[in-house]
Amino acid sequence: MSSIVPAPIARQPWAMLFPLLILIGFGSLVLYSAAGGSWTTYAENHVVRFLVFLVMAFVMSRFTKEMAMFFAFPIYGVLVLLLVLVEAIGFVGGGSQRWLNLGFMQLQPSELMKPAVVLVLARFYAILPIGMIPTWRSLVPAAALMGLPVGLVLLQPDLGTSLAIAFGGVVVMFVAGLPIRWFLGAGAAGAVLAPLAFFFGLKEYQQKRVFTFLDPESDPLGDGYHITQSKIAIGSGGMWGKGFNEGSQSHLNYLPEPHTDFIFATMAEEWGFFGGLVVLACFALILSWGLRVARYSNDRFGKLLATGMTATVFFYVAINLMMVMGLAPVVGIPLPFMSHGGSSMMTNMICLGSLMMVSRWNRYAPQSGLAR
Repeated sequence: MSSIVPAPIARQPWAMLFPLLILIGFGSLVLYSAAGGSWTTYAENHVVRFLVFLVMAFVMSRFTKEMAMFFAFPIYGVLVLLLVLVEAIGFVGGGSQRWLNLGFMQLQPSELMKPAVVLVLARFYAILPIGMIPTWRSLVPAAALMGLPVGLVLLQPDLGTSLAIAFGGVVVMFVAGLPIRWFLGAGAAGAVLAPLAFFFGLKEYQQKRVFTFLDPESDPLGDGYHITQSKIAIGSGGMWGKGFNEGSQSHLNYLPEPHTDFIFATMAEEWGFFGGLVVLACFALILSWGLRVARYSNDRFGKLLATGMTATVFFYVAINLMMVMGLAPVVGIPLPFMSHGGSSMMTNMICLGSLMMVSRWNRYAPQSGLAR
């Protein structure tokens, strides 16, 4: 018996789209409240940007595997060039040089580099003979492809984005099958070099963020203000929250950046523990769908690409939630699909568009018991 739902609609990845739409709608309500009951300040732009980037994601989902592999290195090369231009003629804002002024918008190339590194490394390992995986020839070129943009982003300086780029790249390298001893060795070396990197590699304000994270109460009106107010907002929400548009921390301007980095604290104050569970459940559904797409892929490129894109979204979610709860230093990473901001929305929708693309490859791949 034929389904009442048209086939093109039924084929869409609703396991991801339903929780995504809930996050967008919920985020719009929180942004409405953060603006003091104004729809046009943040919420309207949030919805418009999502619709534009959703169309982009659907267009991306139509790309063939051959097209994605062909454009991997050109996209990477163009973005490296843009990062170099940022250092030369970039727009300075908030003490950092991260943007290029295109006239109609401020472009942040480092945001686009997060999915681009995943794409180029997936391409590199997809064509590398399996026998070379345990050798240095699988490590040195990949480390260079990842290290170049990470170094350029660190010069801006932007520690949070550089860590996000590195995280996605390392996940791809791990899934590609590089020996586990290399990762253990890198971790041990990182632990030894961490004190030197802290004192000689980080700028003074970055060091303060770490000290503040370790003891925010030591300066509650200074460096620890953000974390302190965020924890107050989350804790005061209780089980069910204070009610929609009733949050005192954001409305009385105690909570900094209530519409961007600390939007989860804004939400938790008004919607409480229950609202937090809804947000976490939606992210869990999206991320589990991404991992299923990777698991059901029957080729190396699709598997690496899907895993890396899922890891990139996970990094955003995990670091932001840890940051607002005082479990990580404040590094300026917004919450995907809820925070106001075009760059974050664009990056995460590129990740989802890539996952939709791999999902479509799986659906039309020759049946092997794994394709979906």
